[in-house]
Amino acid sequence: MPLLDHFHPPLSEERHWEGFHSKWANVLVDTLNEKLLPKRFFAEPHIHSGARVEIDVATFESTLPTTSAAYNGAGATAVRDWSASTPTMVMPAVFADTFEVQIINTEAGPTLVAAIELISPANKDRPEHRRAFAVKCASYLSQGISLILVDIVTSRHANLHDEVVQLLPDGSPYLFPARPLLYVAAYRRNRREEVEQTDVWLVPLALGEPLPILPLALTSDFSLPINLETTYVEACQKLRMV
Repeated sequence: MPLLDHFHPPLSEERHWEGFHSKWANVLVDTLNEKLLPKRFFAEPHIHSGARVEIDVATFESTLPTTSAAYNGAGATAVRDWSASTPTMVMPAVFADTFEVQIINTEAGPTLVAAIELISPANKDRPEHRRAFAVKCASYLSQGISLILVDIVTSRHANLHDEVVQLLPDGSPYLFPARPLLYVAAYRRNRREEVEQTDVWLVPLALGEPLPILPLALTSDFSLPINLETTYVEACQKLRMV
C-alpha cells in the first residue's frame, strides 16, 4: 500500500493525524504482544496529549516469573532465524551529556528495553522541541534501550535523526544522507572488541511507496522484524482510509 499524506488535504480534512497515530501505535502493540515478543517481554502504548502530542510504543522486559523457555513465547519461534540487514552506519555510543536524573524504585518492576517513536508535527516544530525530543532519544540510546523512529510528517521539515547525532561530540559523519523529509530509523546498542557502539539503519520514505521492515533489538543479539507496512495498512483499514 502506498504511504499516504496524513498532514495535507484531502486526507487531513477527512481524518485527524492524531487518531491515525494512536491507532497505528495500538496495532504495533497488538502485533508485538500477539505475534512477536517472547513471553518475558510485553509492549504497551504511551500517548501524551497536550501542548506536544507524543505517541510511542514501549517494550519492557517483565520481572514476572517465567519458565526456562522464556524465549519460546508467542513469536519467538517464528523470528528466531530472522537477522537484521547490515546497518547503514555504526556510531559511537558515547554521548556528550547526562540527559536525565533517575529516581530509582527499589521494588521489582518492568525494565524498558525498546521504544518505537511515531514522530508528531510538534516534535519537529521549534528548536527547543526538536532538542527535547533528541535528548529523550539520546537518553534511551545511552542506556542501551533500542529505538525506532518513524517520521511520516509532511508538514514540518526537520530531521530528528540529525538532531540526535548532533548531541555526539562529533556527530557530523553520522548525519542522514540527503536529509530526507520522510524516513524511518532504527538504533541498536552493541559492543565490539570492548568498544560501545550504536548500529543504525536509515531508510528514506516517499509518499506512494511502501514502508520497510526494521529491526527492534530486545538484546544485543536478538532482534524482532517490525513490519511497518503491514501495521500501517491495518491501521488505515481499521480507520476506513482505504
